[in-house]
Amino acid sequence: MISLKSIIFHGMDATPIDVQVQLSSGLSKPEFNIIGLADRAVKESAERIRNVLSALNLTLPSKRLTVNLSPADVEKSGSHFDLPILCGILCAIGVFPESELEKYVIMGEVGLDGAIVKTDAVLPASVWANAHNLGIICPGAQGVQARWAGHDNILAPFHVLELINHFRGIHPLPVPELTSPETSRDTKLDMSDVHGQAAAKRALEIAAAGGHAMLMVGPPGSGKTMLASRLPTIMPEMTANEILETSTIYSIAGELGAGGLLSRRPFRSVHHTSSPVALAGGGSDARPGEISLAHNGVLFLDELPEFNRATLEILRQPMESGSILISRARRNATYPARFQLIAAMNPCPCGHLGNPAHSCSRAPRCAEAYQNKISGPLLDRIDLHVDVDAVNPWEMTIDTTPRESSSEIRARVVAARDRQISRQGRVNAYLDGPDLDRFAPLNDDLRAFLNNAAQQMGMSARGYNRIRRLARTIADLRDSTDIEMSDLAEALSYRPINRGKYGFK
Repeated sequence: MISLKSIIFHGMDATPIDVQVQLSSGLSKPEFNIIGLADRAVKESAERIRNVLSALNLTLPSKRLTVNLSPADVEKSGSHFDLPILCGILCAIGVFPESELEKYVIMGEVGLDGAIVKTDAVLPASVWANAHNLGIICPGAQGVQARWAGHDNILAPFHVLELINHFRGIHPLPVPELTSPETSRDTKLDMSDVHGQAAAKRALEIAAAGGHAMLMVGPPGSGKTMLASRLPTIMPEMTANEILETSTIYSIAGELGAGGLLSRRPFRSVHHTSSPVALAGGGSDARPGEISLAHNGVLFLDELPEFNRATLEILRQPMESGSILISRARRNATYPARFQLIAAMNPCPCGHLGNPAHSCSRAPRCAEAYQNKISGPLLDRIDLHVDVDAVNPWEMTIDTTPRESSSEIRARVVAARDRQISRQGRVNAYLDGPDLDRFAPLNDDLRAFLNNAAQQMGMSARGYNRIRRLARTIADLRDSTDIEMSDLAEALSYRPINRGKYGFK
């Protein structure tokens, strides 16, 4: 019996799979069976492998060929089992040396002509293989991904013949070259493009500095989407750990490019027609959704009230815990989900509440019904609520005032974040419990002021702590060790109960 290794993932957790191949005599013609709780994609590999063997001028012997994927009680899915099954068969008929291939984790889909097609989760598979002192055999287009796991025991053929020639010593496969990830920012977007909106820019800077969630409310064309799309340009570069973790999620989702790692902070703009599964993740193979793909980056929800309410409620738990558990009948998968929520909405269905030039006979009742589509618990988890008023187009043409660039704002944001990381090891948005008391203390006067404001505003305990976190970020932007009254006052100004123009009373 031949036994080679492959792998599957349940969320971020790897499960090694033994691909066992055995030839049994006693038949007049070949018989090919795959067992071990394999799904349809795995079972179809039998026909792909038959055609590959034919393309290589090889034939199966007149024996019973049984492929067992162990452990048998774990569901196997995905086309990446093609290559390990094919390698096991080639070992069984004497083409490959089993003693060499058992040193590798093998994954890859094969085409009918023997080409090895890229597959999902190569990066985390290479990390797992390296941790267990194994090499990895993966598609040639993903060899650079595998190198980022920190080792060079990698074979990345583009065709099965390349693998055969390597193990026969005819043409050894080279180790994929490791190239530095692209870290340059998108120079097409810059905060200097935004005219006016001083209050919204200030709130966006605070959000970037402390990792806080933010909601912008304003009429159509006021620049809400423009502001949100420029948030990544003022955020700090990702750390090495963040790059690897985010790239791993994208690799599992099949969205990581062949060139290597994802080095820019993700910006996921989700359409309001997206389903709960698209947002949270799931499906038969429990894939990551948009909130996990936005990990270490930005999740932008435009037209917030237009989302299905049940879909929006999915955000509540991940916003607190920074992870999401996807439960299915046969498997559970946990993915990280420390995203920064940036949402935008019109104040009412037509978007022109309070504008006399676009009066509406249904106001303000239509605005109240529209805004009530968003639940109170979700709004309570959003730290900054900002009005974004329309900018007069004629003022834009005559405005010659120099506007701050993204690089200038980013310098302040990076400095504030550095203070947070050196002080507490994480951004202020995730301070809680004793750490909040330790790193965001309030003196008696400040505490009395905040207690009085909380009572008058009917603030929840969660909202109370979020004000403290926000005030801590504002103080960090001032390079201040202590929170002052002005910091608390500004933080309170971003709570929704103070928003008199567009509602949320």
